[in-house]
Amino acid sequence: MIDSIPVFIGITILFMGGCAFMTGNALARTWRPWWMGALYALGLGAADRFIGFALFGGSLLSPGGYAIDTMVLEAITLAAWRVTLAKRMCDQYPWLYQRTGLFGWTDKIAHRH
Repeated sequence: MIDSIPVFIGITILFMGGCAFMTGNALARTWRPWWMGALYALGLGAADRFIGFALFGGSLLSPGGYAIDTMVLEAITLAAWRVTLAKRMCDQYPWLYQRTGLFGWTDKIAHRH
């Protein structure tokens, strides 16, 4: 599974998590659907396993480790996609939508009546 907690935090969460955040951000800024982020996170999970293997001697072909790494990266990618999409919707269409938190927006017209 996880070879080392410091390696998991450093490589998976900080380094590859930053890559996952940028991936989700780029997809939302270009109006791509959420499922593309889920697909890209599969590749990020493979790259994460390789970096842990190459630099720190971790196990390369660990299905459990890959699954954990990929789930974390999927969550970061999709969260970044949603946050960026909410910001983009409200910035692009300020007369239609208003923010309702970090991940959402609401229709301004529905609240006028």
